[in-house]
Amino acid sequence: MKASAIDYMVDAGPLVALMNKSDQWHGWAAPTIRALGETLHTTEAMLAEVCHHLRLHRAAIGGLLAAIETGVLCMHPVFPVRVSRVRELMGKYGRMDLADATLVVLSEQYPRAKLITTDETDFKVYRRRDGSPVPAIMPQA
Repeated sequence: MKASAIDYMVDAGPLVALMNKSDQWHGWAAPTIRALGETLHTTEAMLAEVCHHLRLHRAAIGGLLAAIETGVLCMHPVFPVRVSRVRELMGKYGRMDLADATLVVLSEQYPRAKLITTDETDFKVYRRRDGSPVPAIMPQA
């Protein structure tokens, strides 16, 4: 896929909120994602994180998997090719988890893509290899 081929990546928070109407961010995430009307891109590590958060909501997990089947949500592998970059990022940012590191790596591959996230703190700190922030769409504080 060309570096300009994707427009939007998505973090766990908005996906959990989209699939779970009782989530605190549902009122922001659902209309934001629907208004984009575009395929969302994420990593397999992020999918695992979302499924962990939704583990008590089996229907929501089913909806998430259906979004992958229908192409509304597209998975991008990061491992094993970019594992050294993931390790480097996690070493640099002590709070960074594996899934967030994979999104930064994905952002480095697709620098035009904006990240949809509810993580207003960490993604303001994390930087790509070139020192630039990950472009993000976040709820207004």
